Amino acid sequence: MTAGAGTRVLVTGAASGLGRAIAAHYAAAGCRVLVTDLTEPAAPPAGEVSRHRLDVRSEEEWAAVREWCETHWGGLDVLVNNAGVAAAGRVERIEDADWEWILDINLRGTVRGCRTFVPVLKRQGSGHIVNIASLAGLMNLPGMSSYNVSKAAVVSLSETLRHELAPWGIHTTVVCPGFVPTNLGDGLRSPDPVLARQADRLIQKGRVTPERVAEQVADAVARRRFLVLTHPEGRKAMRVKRLWPALVDRQIAAVWRRTKAELDEQDARDAARGASRDAAQHTEGTREDTA
Repeated sequence: MTAGAGTRVLVTGAASGLGRAIAAHYAAAGCRVLVTDLTEPAAPPAGEVSRHRLDVRSEEEWAAVREWCETHWGGLDVLVNNAGVAAAGRVERIEDADWEWILDINLRGTVRGCRTFVPVLKRQGSGHIVNIASLAGLMNLPGMSSYNVSKAAVVSLSETLRHELAPWGIHTTVVCPGFVPTNLGDGLRSPDPVLARQADRLIQKGRVTPERVAEQVADAVARRRFLVLTHPEGRKAMRVKRLWPALVDRQIAAVWRRTKAELDEQDARDAARGASRDAAQHTEGTREDTA
């Protein structure tokens, strides 16, 4: 599907970061774009752009967005499920509530988008679904279990829909970026400061811009490509993983050993602070008993 005047595009999580870049790219191409997010974009993209509030965790808000598209546009051509959050942490430290949070947004938010609009696309006999996953969902590095699982599930969902929806003329693309310099790290949740700092540093040092990823997304839709690996290092990593998995395993293990050493130091400092705090509380309690 070549984007142009009249093409109807909905982007979730489009107030900032990668979502805004995708929305801006399509708007610059002359498409009609619906920017959806929890907040107003600081600087809305130029062009034929509309806005609608959308919490991807809410069935009701998804239904309202579908009604808007059908009322104002008569349907939808491209759905971009981009909204997502980040997390890091050792598996035993991630609280159940944090698992619920990331899966509800990254995975179930994407599922809700597909469930909401697939009936519309089937009635049309056309359309394209773009799901933004991550290279993390393919490489599955340690210290990122909840994030990896949420993104690996998006890849699995996308591959399922690729074949399931094809008879209705509906195409599917899954995008697996590496680190992209956006504000994703602002809301990152982690019980491990060492891993949180690492993740934020890697995000900010990403060498592929949101605008470049947006170009690749639009090109994949135009060419009906399924898998998009946006970063050269990501493409190389996947080739090596496929051809020499033992080499990748050794490299990952070496990196994790270094990270574990930092985590051990973090744990030792936390234990020392905890012991000092307990001692101070005990001393204070003894004073009160004496008094």
